[in-house]
Order: sequence, then C-alpha cells, then structure tokens
Amino acid sequence: MNASLNLFTGVAMGLNLLALGSSRIPSIIRAAAMQGMVIGILPLLIGSHMTLLGLLVAVGTIGIKGFLIPHLLRRAMRSANVDREEEPLIGFVPSLLLGAAATTGAVAFSGALPLLPEHSNVLLVPAALATVVAGLLLLIGRTKAISQVCGYLLLENGIYLFGLLLINAMPLVVETGILLDLTVGVFVIGIIADRIQRAFDTLDTRKLTSLHE
Repeated sequence: MNASLNLFTGVAMGLNLLALGSSRIPSIIRAAAMQGMVIGILPLLIGSHMTLLGLLVAVGTIGIKGFLIPHLLRRAMRSANVDREEEPLIGFVPSLLLGAAATTGAVAFSGALPLLPEHSNVLLVPAALATVVAGLLLLIGRTKAISQVCGYLLLENGIYLFGLLLINAMPLVVETGILLDLTVGVFVIGIIADRIQRAFDTLDTRKLTSLHE
C-alpha cells in the first residue's frame, strides 16, 4: 500500500515542477488538473477501510479539481484570448529551480520530524510542503490571473495533502468543506478575472496598481 501511495504522491510532486517550468497557461491548467485527479485517489489508498463518504469525497475531488475547475479556467482563458505567461515576476527557470530545491528540502525536513510510524515511510508530508511552496511560487511569481488561480489550486492541494494525515482520525467531511470553499473561491476569482479583462483588456494583474480612488 505504501508503494502505491508513494508513487501517486511522487507524481503529484512532479506535476508541481511541470507547472512551475511551463510558460503556457494550458499546460499549467493541465498540470493542476492532473494533480487534482492524482490526490483524489489518495484517500482510497490511505484509509484502513473503504467507506461511502471516502468514496464520495474521492469522486468529488477528482470531478471538481480534475474536470470542473479546469474547464472553467479554460473558458476564462479562451474568452480573454491569453495562453502564455510572457513576463513573469519570477522567471521559469528560477521558479523550476526553487521548486526543485523546495522538494528536496521538504524531503529532508520531513525526515527530521517526529512523525507517527504510519506516516514516516510515506511521502505525504514532503509532498504537502513542496506543493504549498509551488502554489505560493505561482501566486507571487506569475502576472496572469489564470496562472495565479492555478497557484491557488496547488496551494489548496498541499493543504489537502496535509489533511490526509488525519484521515483515520478526522471525518472526511472537513475535506468536503474544503472542496466547497475551493469551488466558491474559483468562481469568485473567475468573476474578478472577467472584470479585470473588461477594464484593462488584459489579465495582467500588474495593471491593478494603476487604480486610484
């Protein structure tokens, strides 16, 4: 079971690097969608027994993070006629190097933590830390609103991975609430992105600095 769990969490960490190193927004959306589907499978591998609630959360996570939210982001991208990050605040190569360093550091740091025996041989903690850092790098290092939304998605995925550490002690209703908050948040961000596009004819969030009272 640990081998399968580590395989999926390793794939999730690799998708962080794919998102950080890509200049094309469709590739970033695709990486976030694939990561959402990968982590959606994890509750089925971690739980000591299969429950209906766990299955519903897994299906909901895969459906919302893997299909619904990426579909909404692609629609926003097409309506804004933007498909590439041209002048990121943090370059693609530095972002990739920072992400790789964060992944390596997360693995080393988690090895020094006093984890429970069932968590010491799995990659959930380093994957969670690395994914949170990757999401923050996208949020602060990219200028297009859609790329920043993808950073928000990666950040939430990292929090989701942390939550899976308590899957046997805490009801998955908490994760269901996170999914609902995430969906509402993406809808709100989509509306804001639409307003930015209409006002400035671009999704470059640096244009917001020109606003005055």
